[in-house]
Amino acid sequence: MMLLLHGALGDHTQFAALQARLGDMTSHALDFEGHGARPMAARGFRLEYFVENAAAWLDANATEPVDLFGYSMGGYVALYLAAMSPERVRSVMTLGTKLVWSPEVAAGAIKQLNAGQIKVKVPAFAETLAARHHASGWERVVEQTAAALQSLGAKPLLTPDVLARIVCPVRLAVGDRDATLRVEELRDVSSTLARGEYEVLPRTPHPFEKAPLERLSWTLQQFVSSVAV
Repeated sequence: MMLLLHGALGDHTQFAALQARLGDMTSHALDFEGHGARPMAARGFRLEYFVENAAAWLDANATEPVDLFGYSMGGYVALYLAAMSPERVRSVMTLGTKLVWSPEVAAGAIKQLNAGQIKVKVPAFAETLAARHHASGWERVVEQTAAALQSLGAKPLLTPDVLARIVCPVRLAVGDRDATLRVEELRDVSSTLARGEYEVLPRTPHPFEKAPLERLSWTLQQFVSSVAV
């Protein structure tokens, strides 16, 4: 069984086209609290809370270790869950996941999370977000995402000590045109993992909607199959 974890400002519906290409592989996707149709809790957003959401889903639906696929923020959640609960996770694959965080990195990311500017500069994206996050309101989702990234920058979860606790196979993937992180970052982190590797997808920017789904579904299935051997 595979559980797919969405990125910041996303929800589970982003994965529908990918899931349709996964053949006989059983896959599920969830909404983190406050995203999509799932109401926002009073505590707001923190990546630790999203890890709790994923763990709760596994408690309710999985009787054996699962494979995790996480896009962007979802990949960070997947890796932290694998470190904290290794008995629940068989493998992890990520795409476009920023792994090295600092206050400066967070500040740069937060500049893109201004609801007013999104409305003016990319109104079509604002409409997409409004339709997607109908439970909590997209402006609030943007605001709380910025708060979560600020917290992550101040205190990253995936420290070297935490990464060392990940014992399952991990594949870190990134697009060669992804402007949010460098290939070298994934290479360096993968080399510190007990069973880590990285992959570069050609002609691929950061947005999941622009990912080459045929290539991604193939590499995801190939990775999971190799873990089963």
